[in-house]
Amino acid sequence: MLIIPKRHEIDIFALTPVERGALWNLVDVVFEDFVGRTGTRDCNIGVNNGVPAGQTIGHAHVHLIPRRLGDVPDPRGGVRWVIPKKAPYWNNLSR
Repeated sequence: MLIIPKRHEIDIFALTPVERGALWNLVDVVFEDFVGRTGTRDCNIGVNNGVPAGQTIGHAHVHLIPRRLGDVPDPRGGVRWVIPKKAPYWNNLSR
């Protein structure tokens, strides 16, 4: 899931404190819905803020990625290789 603020900002810290609070509240709502649908509380939550941090989409957003035991051989290191064939997705972005 991508949780995206209504107002366009590239930098998540350019959102007002109220907007950032609303964004994180929505993360809670989406997470609880996810738990209700799947019965698991395991997930990765992440933000890439700025190109040096790996941000490739020019709109602030929060990733909420469900995880299951055994979904990858070694889950350490986050989400980049959850779907190995799609990991270097930036090769498919139109520029």
